[in-house]
Amino acid sequence: MKKVLSVLIIALCAMMIFAGGAKETAPATPAAPAEVAADSNYTIRIYSNSNSTERTTWLIAEAKAAGFNISIDNNSVISGDTAAVQAANENKDGDVIFGLNETRWSQLVGGVYENIKLVDYVPEWADTVGSFKFDGKAYGLVIQNILMLYRTDEYGTNGEELHFKHWSDIVDCDYIWYRQGKVGGTTNGNINNSMLYPYTDPSSPAGGITVEGWKKLWDYCKFGVHTGDSYGFDPLNRGDVQVSTFYSSSLYGKLDAAAEGSKNPLTADNWKLVDIEDGTYYIAEYIGIVDKAGRTDAQTAQVKAFVDWFGSAEVQAAWAEEFDSVPCNAEASAIVYPEGTPEIYQIPNFALNIVPGTDMNYASYVAAHSAEWTNIMTNLGFYWKDLSKAPADPDWDNLDWATLCQKQ
Repeated sequence: MKKVLSVLIIALCAMMIFAGGAKETAPATPAAPAEVAADSNYTIRIYSNSNSTERTTWLIAEAKAAGFNISIDNNSVISGDTAAVQAANENKDGDVIFGLNETRWSQLVGGVYENIKLVDYVPEWADTVGSFKFDGKAYGLVIQNILMLYRTDEYGTNGEELHFKHWSDIVDCDYIWYRQGKVGGTTNGNINNSMLYPYTDPSSPAGGITVEGWKKLWDYCKFGVHTGDSYGFDPLNRGDVQVSTFYSSSLYGKLDAAAEGSKNPLTADNWKLVDIEDGTYYIAEYIGIVDKAGRTDAQTAQVKAFVDWFGSAEVQAAWAEEFDSVPCNAEASAIVYPEGTPEIYQIPNFALNIVPGTDMNYASYVAAHSAEWTNIMTNLGFYWKDLSKAPADPDWDNLDWATLCQKQ
């Protein structure tokens, strides 16, 4: 897999001035070219895991205003990257896929999925995304990372600052933490990637992770609190937990609306990022065109025009403004963050670190082992939702890892 994240370090070093994430209002999104808008009867079918109700509603409306008809399911229908790709592969009706991460895109580009073949296409904005690309196949839209937050008020640590060496140190922090309730999903997967980072061992039969690492992740599930929420912001905002995890692209928007969902909401002054020595795990989300059987040349032109429109500086700036993300498109990022990238994107990135005993960075290591990790967690029963029905601890000394690494 290409080391598509390498541009991030350069970008962050070039934009180290932090002004509280201040953003300029993005310009109105542009319309489709007249010759495309004039023939917009074709409905462009989109599959994505970046499909919250807010995102899908916004995108459908903005695309329509620009002259495109699109169809995209929100996350009540398709939730997570695995579900999005499986649906596209099974339904065979997709025109565009966007979102996912490098691991999944390397699989799509590599032809892992029988019914998903990507069209050779270079968008008009391709030269604005640096190394966030799979040449001729998929190009970067949004930079993401995973965050660990804590409350500093009486509903949190009462002013105590949290400093961890590794993400997995949360298990020993003596505070109540939120943990997710399912194995699948991009955000959940990246939390797991972060927890397992210090436990890599290329010689380990347990998917290249030490048994100690799996024990630690099990304890994260066993002693953490699952509140029924999809992600960790809401339980932290209510004061149900003191430490939690969340994804970067929606944080500031959630903070802006925090008072709507809590009697004791998060404010500008009562939360912090946990200071984690390792840093955090960065990914980028991409977009590519699916080679759909039966689509005419005119319809394919519509799809290409949509990709050119969606990834453009103006639209990506508007998307970033609406959903508090950092665009891969350097021109869009300059529009939204003229005084520098927000603090949450200045955290060191351990996805680029070389894994001891290999020539792979950690992002590549994750790609090589992600299927095994998913199978191990599924087979052992990680992330049970009902806390009263937690499974018994595995017999760690006598597990058949070769079988556990295989799909059920």
